Amino acid sequence: MAYEILNITHEEGIAIVTITREKALNALNALTFSELKHFFLEEVPKKEELTGIIITGAGEKAFVAGADIKEFDGLTADKAAELSARGQDIFFLIEQCPKPVVAVVNGFALGGGCELAMACHMRIATENAKFGQPEVNLGIIPGYGGTQRLVQYIGKGKALELMLTADMIDASTAHQLGLLNYVLSSKTEAIEKAKKLLQKIATKGPVAVAKVIEAVNAYFEHNIDGFEREVEKFGQTAGTEDFAEGAAAFVEKRKPNFKGK
Repeated sequence: MAYEILNITHEEGIAIVTITREKALNALNALTFSELKHFFLEEVPKKEELTGIIITGAGEKAFVAGADIKEFDGLTADKAAELSARGQDIFFLIEQCPKPVVAVVNGFALGGGCELAMACHMRIATENAKFGQPEVNLGIIPGYGGTQRLVQYIGKGKALELMLTADMIDASTAHQLGLLNYVLSSKTEAIEKAKKLLQKIATKGPVAVAKVIEAVNAYFEHNIDGFEREVEKFGQTAGTEDFAEGAAAFVEKRKPNFKGK
């Protein structure tokens, strides 16, 4: 598929996905959602050589400044619910991706942009990054998982404060609250940090990496016992060739040669 919005490049097994609506501050429109869905649903499963994914926004002003409000014109209650459900489903694809996904946040990450960053497994920001869920300023609420994931990352009290006041926080505050893994001076440094992080993860057992993501996600799933899911995934990894190789390499004091099997 030829993408209009997403610019995807590959570097040593890492896919760098850039949202290129710079003039619109990379606001999420219907086409952006469709392309993200296609990439994570259709392309990622076919790319065995892929070890990690970076999502970022074009330019220096914004990661994603929010949803494209122009597309909200004439929105009815039913259509709004469908829009929210569709956005959540696409962000679940990112959250459940078996390859680690890192958001590199430059500039504004507001509304849907903050929700996109939170759907990624890890977040690295530049010093000029700003985060917020300002939907109440429009008389609506976050619809792409923000009311759930922000609480997971920073706790109920602070999450409610940010969503009810629509206040923005800077990268330093977001880091202190636990929303970010790292804060770097520039976008170039942030991208390099994300690459190094993913390159380090790529030296680990690919099956184990995917199962860790599944087990951790289970902590937040309703009606799922995360401990039971951990037992299940532990058993699955123990039955792999990678585990045999990892154990042998440990005993032999050498680096393991994982095959992802």
